[in-house]
Amino acid sequence: MTESVLQHQTRLTQNPSPNAIVWIRRLVWKIAIATLLLMAIGSATRVMNAGLACPDWPLCYGQLVPSQQMNLQVFLEWFHRLDAALIGFSTIALVGLSVWFRSILPKWLPWASLLALGLIVFQGVLGGLTVTQLLRFDIVTAHLGTALLFFATLIIIAINLTPYQGTGVAHQLKWFGLTAAVLIYLQSLLGGLVGSRWAVHQCLADSHLCIVMNSHLLGVIPATLSTLIVVYLAWRTPGLHQGLRKLAYSAFCLVFLQILLGVATLRLHLQVEPLTVAHHTVGAALFGTLVAFTALSFRDRLLPILPKMV
Repeated sequence: MTESVLQHQTRLTQNPSPNAIVWIRRLVWKIAIATLLLMAIGSATRVMNAGLACPDWPLCYGQLVPSQQMNLQVFLEWFHRLDAALIGFSTIALVGLSVWFRSILPKWLPWASLLALGLIVFQGVLGGLTVTQLLRFDIVTAHLGTALLFFATLIIIAINLTPYQGTGVAHQLKWFGLTAAVLIYLQSLLGGLVGSRWAVHQCLADSHLCIVMNSHLLGVIPATLSTLIVVYLAWRTPGLHQGLRKLAYSAFCLVFLQILLGVATLRLHLQVEPLTVAHHTVGAALFGTLVAFTALSFRDRLLPILPKMV
């Protein structure tokens, strides 16, 4: 990002509530929430065996709304595509607003918006390939990985558009946060691989693909430990900004919930679909929380408090 944090803070201080920044920040958060919903619906689509409920792409049975063929499975796949399309159009709007108001926005914003647009376009291509290639596991896993990267990009943009006065004590925490976020991302990919290959079912049935399932189970250890280290350091760091502390505590709650859901899902042999969907969604929310913690940690430095413009 070419504009320094100090320049951005100066601009926000001189004009505390620029409408363009507020609009764009709200739009980015709404796209991020829609993306989390999209990943939850995508998980439901997979566990309900609805990934090929619409045999063609981008339409469904050659229609925008396949009313005659509509059932639960078709609805999940159709609504998944609808949400993805709305996110795509919203991201195009984000790019347009970033370019239109570029004179009063941080210089990095149009480029970051273009990156988000590139990721969502690539995501759409992967979404089409998941259908045309009949749910090939590597494409399905890449589809999830790209969605998480897009989700992270939105959160980083939103965090950097939020007015923030740091306390200057989180300069070491950012690397722990980044490590935890990367490990959770990799663990999510392993989870996607387990799901796309139905590794749990195959391992429990005939001991096939157990190495895939066990890799995901072992991956819980470094991902959980790194998150708990972030929580512990946030708790032990005096003077830490309340925003960072709340994010760390939220990560603790999410990782605890995620472990409970994972154990319940495994013990029930993935027979309770809402548990599986919740497991995937909470994992994505945990990843997003750690990304937000890391992005805010990178901004946490003491900046001079400039006098307000009269």
